[in-house]
Amino acid sequence: MERWANRVAVVTGASAGIGAAIVQKLAENGMVVVGLARRKEKIESLRDEVKPEARDRIHGIECDITVEQQIIDAFKEVEKTYGPVAVLVNNAGTGRETKLVKEGNTEDILVTLNTNVLGIVYSTREAFRSMKENGGDGHVFLINSVAGHNVPYLPNTNINMYAPTKYAVTAMTEVYRQEFLSLETKIKVTSISPGVTESEGIKKHRHKMPEVSAMLQPEDIADGLIYCLGTPPHVQVHELTIKPVGATIW
Repeated sequence: MERWANRVAVVTGASAGIGAAIVQKLAENGMVVVGLARRKEKIESLRDEVKPEARDRIHGIECDITVEQQIIDAFKEVEKTYGPVAVLVNNAGTGRETKLVKEGNTEDILVTLNTNVLGIVYSTREAFRSMKENGGDGHVFLINSVAGHNVPYLPNTNINMYAPTKYAVTAMTEVYRQEFLSLETKIKVTSISPGVTESEGIKKHRHKMPEVSAMLQPEDIADGLIYCLGTPPHVQVHELTIKPVGATIW
């Protein structure tokens, strides 16, 4: 991790769950971390939960990841205030409860698509520009899901737009690898696909998911990301799948 010390990492969806755990872990490993989320105060409150020497490395910017202009403005603020982006963690995600065939579900479909897919596209575009202009190295993470590789059968829930968007993330990971290569950079890309992980969303739907027998903690995913980030410059972990012991459906 030495080569990332004092360099800038941007984490989307940073106010809670996996995103918050990643912010804390990156700061404790010496990076300057800027979290993007609608709840800026939640990001800044993470300073109280890290080692004293890491507190000044955590910063927050209010940003709705579904709004392209807010993303553009946020990355401009990051570069102006903290410096060029070296690491991007595309963590923001959602799973609106709806069937694909349900009438009147347009808002739920668009929010899921804009958050889980287009938010990544816009954020990675801005981060890539910064990385390429400042040495041509860096690391882009896409927090994916095991649902991006295998569609689970959950008869009591209807988050049916979630898996299609995560399949898109799986495809985008390879597309980014090819683009970064063709544009002659040394930027890495990694998809991290967790199984069921404790989060605000899971807590909300837990009573509808009796099939779920075991869960990961957000810190487990953050530890996996630190492992990938710490690999030598010539090593790229393209896909990291993390499941809890005893998982039955994912």
